[in-house]
Amino acid sequence: MTTLWRERPVGVVGLGLIGGSIGLDLMALGVDVRALVHREATAERARQRGLASQVSIDPSVLTGCGLVLLALPLDRLLEPSPELLAALPREAVIADLASVKAPVLSVWEPLVPRFVASHPMAGTSGAGVEAGLPNLFRDRPWVATPSDHTDPAALEQVRALAGALGARWLECAAPDHDRAVALISHLPVLVSAALLRAAERGAAAAAPRSALPALVRALASSGFADTTRVGGGNPELGTLMARSNSVAVAEALGHYRQALDSLEDLLERQDWEGLARELEGCRALRPEFL
Repeated sequence: MTTLWRERPVGVVGLGLIGGSIGLDLMALGVDVRALVHREATAERARQRGLASQVSIDPSVLTGCGLVLLALPLDRLLEPSPELLAALPREAVIADLASVKAPVLSVWEPLVPRFVASHPMAGTSGAGVEAGLPNLFRDRPWVATPSDHTDPAALEQVRALAGALGARWLECAAPDHDRAVALISHLPVLVSAALLRAAERGAAAAAPRSALPALVRALASSGFADTTRVGGGNPELGTLMARSNSVAVAEALGHYRQALDSLEDLLERQDWEGLARELEGCRALRPEFL
């Protein structure tokens, strides 16, 4: 099999955290990377950072690419611009990198003949052209959600690329992916946002002129930072994830509410043995997820 991304240029549409990180890794492998971005200022900074061999706001930069990776926000994937669609090489493998798969698959599969829905599960709180990092995907899952219409050779091209970047390849159905990420990716964003609000409002509920609001901020340390990182991240991304996967996210919130209710019940009954058993069970469960 000819490895398209080694034999021909790779297009990357969008150079934020995911697109920029892919660009850095592919450049390190000696791949010819052609990047399309929205603003000239972004293009100039991307050139300075060495995120791609060529960076342009002109869609024609994708001409001749054998593989094009769509590192775009969900809203721009769900309503792709006519200019982008016209610029995609007809014979190229086109893969998206979004965190919700079923709606993206339904939009893109009728539009391009060799579409692969995929999701590299790696990230930080960074966003924009400064966010890209080398080796972001090493030892992280890269999930594909092929349908009955997915070209097997196109799927293999994306699998080989993910492997070259050090990722762990997985395949599943798109609805299963979306329910899974609602529980382990989208739910934590909302949960950590709620924790931030709870700390703020709980402190503000103290008596007027209380030192509590300042104190809780001063005492917040690594544990609070770890559990609130994703809730304090990109609000646009969090909103798009919830909007595009709302049914599964609502279901996940229901499970979380039940877990909170159970803990609150143990607390109200002062069932410390029961609480200890629950926490011990969670300690044993955590390694299965990490």
